[in-house]
Amino acid sequence: MTFALLFFAIRTGVVPRTAKCLMVLALSLFLPSRVLLSQQSDPAAAVDRQTLQSLLDRIAALEASDRQLRERIAQLERVRPATPAAPAESTVARMVPSPVLAAAIPGAATEVAATRADSSPGPQAEQSVPMAEQDHMDVSKTALNIRGFGDFGLYGGNQKGQTTSFSLGQLNLFITSNLSERFRFLTEVVFEVHQDNAFQTDLERALLEYSANDYFKLSAGRYHTALGYYNTAYHHATWFQTATERPYIFEYEDDGGILPMHMVGLQASGQIPSGTLGLHYLIEGGNGRTSNTQSEPVQNYVDENGRKALNVALFARPEAVPGLQTGFSIYKDVLSAPGSPRISETITDAYAVLVRPRFEWLNEALMIRHAPSGARVFETPAFYSQISERFGLYRPYLRYQYVNASSEEPVFSQVGLRTGPSVGVRFDATESVALKLQYDYTELRRQHAIDGKSCPQLSMCAPSALALQVDFKF
Repeated sequence: MTFALLFFAIRTGVVPRTAKCLMVLALSLFLPSRVLLSQQSDPAAAVDRQTLQSLLDRIAALEASDRQLRERIAQLERVRPATPAAPAESTVARMVPSPVLAAAIPGAATEVAATRADSSPGPQAEQSVPMAEQDHMDVSKTALNIRGFGDFGLYGGNQKGQTTSFSLGQLNLFITSNLSERFRFLTEVVFEVHQDNAFQTDLERALLEYSANDYFKLSAGRYHTALGYYNTAYHHATWFQTATERPYIFEYEDDGGILPMHMVGLQASGQIPSGTLGLHYLIEGGNGRTSNTQSEPVQNYVDENGRKALNVALFARPEAVPGLQTGFSIYKDVLSAPGSPRISETITDAYAVLVRPRFEWLNEALMIRHAPSGARVFETPAFYSQISERFGLYRPYLRYQYVNASSEEPVFSQVGLRTGPSVGVRFDATESVALKLQYDYTELRRQHAIDGKSCPQLSMCAPSALALQVDFKF
């Protein structure tokens, strides 16, 4: 009968709990009879009784462990908040960035691999963070990604009163954070030194971006105005650009620039369904620049008038010519200062650039039109052209630039005529360090030509004939 019960349990696939009961019953029926016979013929009966007791104790321990496990599972299910059904995953896995976000954040892929390698199950991993807190944490979406850029140089010239000086350039912290799959935040904080040798901290960009799809992205905050190509292709870190400095028509406002390089407002951008033509659009609206030259040029908090600046840009990246981008932009604003007539401002820019790993050719021209109410209209043309080619670690380059403003121009009368070449070479010593040597020559209206770069407003920068600059990233 004992063997029949065991045979029945195995053949019929009885559940483990029932099988254990059958085994206990079988042992209880089989072993006593054997013990009785052993008592009559074998003095080792005590050993059989000890074996039976040991088996019964082990079964009881298994039953107790099973009950504890079920109670633990029930407790965890009560703690877990109600969420839609999803594939089961470990607590540590929920805290690791997804592959998509890991690819978007530099260095995140290595961190993900290391985290997953160290996330083997164990009591310490479970007790490190309470389960209720783990379910509300999303480290992959709130972690800050910080990149740094800087430059340092030796600058000198032959103008009267000018000295050869070592100079600290900009220290740029570029910070981004993926808040969710559709929201992203970025900011640029720049530490720099001006002519008075005092440090200054500027919040150059602070932007919250919402991405609905490839055809519509909406951003709000302070951003670089999409005037043509250069201002959005090269941000504050000089590491990204070939030359030591930006073309002087695209200098930033606090360095004497004549264009509204920053805007505070809203920006919409995206692709235009156009096949291989690769059309894109940008529409911007926000506070324009101030007409008061003695105050902060970017109106970060209060606009001096109710009219908003509007900028529309369109560009194409045709697949037939890799690296080619052509486009134009139109910027309109109204400048108004107390005691002065309103000035209608229109800036039209057109460009064609070819940028490849070994070769670049940048060409950009613009017209700045200022029309004071009931007075003469002033038009200021400007352009630059830059060409370079890479030979191994060396990239020689040549740039020619031009701006011609009337001496009676109401907004930037100090600019006048400034034209001339810049020639230099960039040497990429490592993946993170580059050395640049550049010489500038500038012709001026009714003045002697100078050996050195010339800011649009000379009072806000120090022209240098020769610049030796080190750019680095970290």
